[in-house]
Amino acid sequence: MNSPDRSLRDLTPESAAPTDIAPLGRPAEKPAHERTGAEDAALADWAAIEADPDFISLLKAKAAFVAPATAVFVVYYFALPIGVGWFPKLMETRVWGAVNIAYLFALSQFFMAWILAFLYVAVAAGWDRRAAGLIAKFQRKEAE
Repeated sequence: MNSPDRSLRDLTPESAAPTDIAPLGRPAEKPAHERTGAEDAALADWAAIEADPDFISLLKAKAAFVAPATAVFVVYYFALPIGVGWFPKLMETRVWGAVNIAYLFALSQFFMAWILAFLYVAVAAGWDRRAAGLIAKFQRKEAE
């Protein structure tokens, strides 16, 4: 059996958390995904961003899509068990061979999820552009 090469770098993620048994140290700045909330607080004037009308508008636009989309998904998802439980004769109606309305409805839920995901990605791209504009707006203020 070969002995492990001790010269290889440790591939364990470097989180520098207090729970690390043997922190390895870090030659460079922490990656953004490892920063704590306290470390991120100094990066921007969060109160100014929160009060900005463009940011408020962005949050309203997100809520205007996410809330109805979630409601539509939940209603559509629970329509199948409700239909099978309360309207079994309708759901047992054969459409083609052994395929009945319940099977078709269950299959349609896959398409419904894909369509909703596609719509979300398309709409979220617009939110990302607006968020990038907000970031640029506040970066210019900091640079001045």
